[in-house]
Amino acid sequence: MRSAPPAAPRRLLVRGVNWIGDAVMTTPALLRLREALPETHITLLTHEKLAGLWAGHPAVNEVITFSRKEGVFSVARRLRRAGDFQSPRVSGVNDGDWKSPARGFDAALVLPNSIRTGLEVRLAGVPRRIGYAASWRNWLLTEAVPWRTDVVKMRKRTAEEVRRLVASGQDAQQRVPATPSSSHHILHYLHLAAALGAKPEPLAPHIAVTDAEVAAVKEKFNLPDGLFIGLNAGAEYGPAKRWPADRFIATAKELRARLDCSFVIFGGPADNALASEVAAALAEQAVSGQQSAVSVTNLAAQTSLRELCAALRACRVVLTNDTGPMHLAAAVGTRVVALFGSTSPELTGPGLPGDSRHILLRGEAACSPCFLRECPLDFRCMMGLSVEQVVVAVQRSAAHPA
Repeated sequence: MRSAPPAAPRRLLVRGVNWIGDAVMTTPALLRLREALPETHITLLTHEKLAGLWAGHPAVNEVITFSRKEGVFSVARRLRRAGDFQSPRVSGVNDGDWKSPARGFDAALVLPNSIRTGLEVRLAGVPRRIGYAASWRNWLLTEAVPWRTDVVKMRKRTAEEVRRLVASGQDAQQRVPATPSSSHHILHYLHLAAALGAKPEPLAPHIAVTDAEVAAVKEKFNLPDGLFIGLNAGAEYGPAKRWPADRFIATAKELRARLDCSFVIFGGPADNALASEVAAALAEQAVSGQQSAVSVTNLAAQTSLRELCAALRACRVVLTNDTGPMHLAAAVGTRVVALFGSTSPELTGPGLPGDSRHILLRGEAACSPCFLRECPLDFRCMMGLSVEQVVVAVQRSAAHPA
């Protein structure tokens, strides 16, 4: 006799991922969970650096944060106390004994594929623990969800493999079989959420930003009226993801001549030098034979995460490498022109896979995608993207109303 399916959880803990782009790609799964479990109290456990993403988000009732310095036992103790803690929307519970009886959460959905995250929910005593199967952590879960078979996972090439592919003389179309759209990371998280009854059909990622937040960020940073183009020339993962700064600059200058636009430059603390280089180069340029000041606002490392979301939404288009702000821009509703070389748009493209609002430009090379931090050869994938090609793409996107 077949056993009845588990009852819908009363209190569900979702252990979130630790990077901005990945966190954005989990939002469709969270929205589907909210749709499937309208009466369930959903608590998201996330790194404190990502707390701002979830302010006002319709999928979660509560956010519990942890710091970079906290270990597994500390987080587990706090989760055990969370059921008795009447917390605000974003909270950090910091007392308790992890050996005490489990209270509060009756199910946990573990989105990352790590031992640590499985340990957190097991030590917290959550009775039902769902995550992707892996031989080294299945003992931490009560429901180890098998990976889908119709996917291609990200795999780093070796430097020797890159050299061999280039030396073979194959063109990009011959390098490897096409990556199916079913491999996108959004669908990985949706597949996990389906174990709790959520629909696996994809939704566009969504980060909630209000008009008041956009107005406030414009006022704070004195952003002028008119057409804004966002520029994100950095990428935290490594230089292999970065289209050259001189090409960002040349593209922006040509866009200014064609569109009479202003620019907002984005980036994290590690991008300060790069962002300053781009801003300085755009501060003045010749337009129609005369010197004309170009409005450039450099926001690299100047905003909170919430302000970054609002500033991205203020832009008509964001030109970006494959990085966290790319995903954020699409999730707040801004059109994106994204540049891919060492990575795969089929796996980590912005927005809903196939969304025509976003233009994804791929630098073709026999060795792409290699998923390496640094190119072992001549950066041919990104160098294959021309300034004119990118200008045309941004101009086409900017032609659409905000």
